[in-house]
This record gives sequence, C-alpha cells and structure tokens, in this order.
Amino acid sequence: MEAMQEVVTPSELEQVLARGDVTGYIGIEPSGLLTTAQAFQIARSLRLLHEAGVHMTVLLADWHAYINDKLGTDMDRIKRCGAYLQAAFEAMGVDGERTRYVWASDFAKDDGYWELVVRTLKASSLNRIKRALTIMGREEDESELDSSKIIYPAMQVSDIYYLDVDIALGGMDQRKAHMLCRDVAGKVGKAVKSPVALHFALLPALTGGSVRDDPVAAKMSKSKPDSALLIHDTPEDIHRKLKKAYCPQGELDDNPVTELCRLIVFPNAGELTIRRPEKWGGDMHFTSYGMLAEAYGSGQLHPADLKAAVADALAELQRPVRERFESDPIHEEFAVTQ
Repeated sequence: MEAMQEVVTPSELEQVLARGDVTGYIGIEPSGLLTTAQAFQIARSLRLLHEAGVHMTVLLADWHAYINDKLGTDMDRIKRCGAYLQAAFEAMGVDGERTRYVWASDFAKDDGYWELVVRTLKASSLNRIKRALTIMGREEDESELDSSKIIYPAMQVSDIYYLDVDIALGGMDQRKAHMLCRDVAGKVGKAVKSPVALHFALLPALTGGSVRDDPVAAKMSKSKPDSALLIHDTPEDIHRKLKKAYCPQGELDDNPVTELCRLIVFPNAGELTIRRPEKWGGDMHFTSYGMLAEAYGSGQLHPADLKAAVADALAELQRPVRERFESDPIHEEFAVTQ
C-alpha cells in the first residue's frame, strides 16, 4: 500500500484483502488539538483503506489518555476532546458511514477485555513492555514515575485483540505495540488474531530532527505549538511557522518542509506552484513530489520560495476544517499557549 512507510507483512495484507469483509482499527488518544501531520496522515490512510474495502474502527482511547496524563487527567475534558476528534476527521472528508468510533471506556466494562490485558502481560517480559512505552511518547524509565503506565502497552495490544480486527493502523511510533501484538498472539491462551500492521510515516518537527532515529523526540508535537502545524492554524500562522522552519538549501532528508510536500501537499492537492518574480526565474509548477525533489535538490529552488508556496497550499487544504469550527469552536479549550 503506497501510502504506508511499512507493511508487516505485504503477503499477509494481500491475503486479507483478497478474502474480503476486512476490518481494521486505529487508536487515538483524545489529548488535544490535531497536528496537521497527524490529521492528514490518518485521514488519508482511512480513505485509502475504505477504498480497499476495509471497515475501519477509530478507537477514542480515553483511558489511555488518562494514564498518559493528558488534559490534566480530566475525563470530562478527554471525552469532549474525543467528540472534537470525530468532528475534525469528518470535516477532513473521512466517511462517517464507513468509520465506526468507539470508546476505550466501553471496553473497561467488560471482564473479557481485562482478561486479555492480563494474558498479554503474562505473555510478555517486563523489559519488552517497558521498551514499548515509547508508543506513549514516553521513555522507558518513565514507568517508574507512575505504575499505571506499565499496563498501557498491554491495553493497546488488548484493544486490537478485543476488536478482533485484521489490520492495525498507526504511525511508525506505534510500531512497538503492533509488533508486540503480533508476537504474543499465539501465547495469550485465547483465540486472537495476529493483525497485519500498517505504519504511515511521521513528519519531523518544524525545528528539524530525524524521525527515523528518534520518532518520539523528532515528530511534530502539539505540546510545542511553534514546532508543529495545527489543523486550526490561520494562513498567517502557517506562514509565520514555516518562515522559521528548518529547511536547509538542497537537502531533502529530515527536511520538514519537503516532507510536508511529499506526505501532505502532493497526495492531497496533486500539484504545487511556486510564485517567483521573473528576475528570480519566474513561476515553477510541479505535478509530483519527484519533480519538486529534483529541483530542490539541485538548487533550482530557494527555501524561502518553497516555504511560501507550501504555506499557501496547506492553508487551502486546511480551509474546510477551519470553516467547520468557526461557528462551533469546540476546539478552543484544547489550545496550548505558545
């Protein structure tokens, strides 16, 4: 599947899709405003899976957000944030008829779910569980601060078993949980599925960093608003943030501006126009990321011109979301002061 950075495994995915009546899931913590990276990568992945005939479940992981200390561990706010997430994805064109939204707190009422959590913990070493804490955006040793965090990876694995899905979707930062789910499926003592794992790429923070080397520290994060684009940012906000973004001349690797082109602009808009005065070479028009990468890598395109064009493109792509919430600003309580 071309939108994914990793498929575990391609042959299993082929078999599952050929069988038909396929189900999948993605879990999201209701923890605040959606970043541009998170929103577009998830929405695009959901649309592509819908087109492939997959029935998708979005798990609004409220108890997970509570364990992860999000929104002041205020469950009422976490619930309101979950409703906001659903509205945001619908504003981005995710088909509500083919997407089911469920709450983790509904699972917590079922003894069968907690049996899966315990069985997953029994089938996993403590070290393996601690290594998986990075799925929370945490380091391994942070489990020492709050013992509830140690069950988070087992809860995420059990979410997948409990939903009985064929596909587990997430960013590359969720890989450790998905691999744990696959590895212990035959050891939990219950008839559970070992899902195909689909992982989409993460976008680096605007300040730079390698999401390959350290996805937790380097990815866009709403906790650092000026290092991330948010789906509610005004065109002025987007231009201001991108103007300061890390974008070394001629370099493509770990460049957040070119990655925005590769992962968001071209997949969603299909083209990008660079507006330049004739004395600086005139306008440039690209219809693929490959074309843009060649021009930027060879020095034909200046970072300032690229930033301005990307800001215009993103402002237009995010316009439906901004308009959706203008008359119903339920997102405002989740804003982080810059």
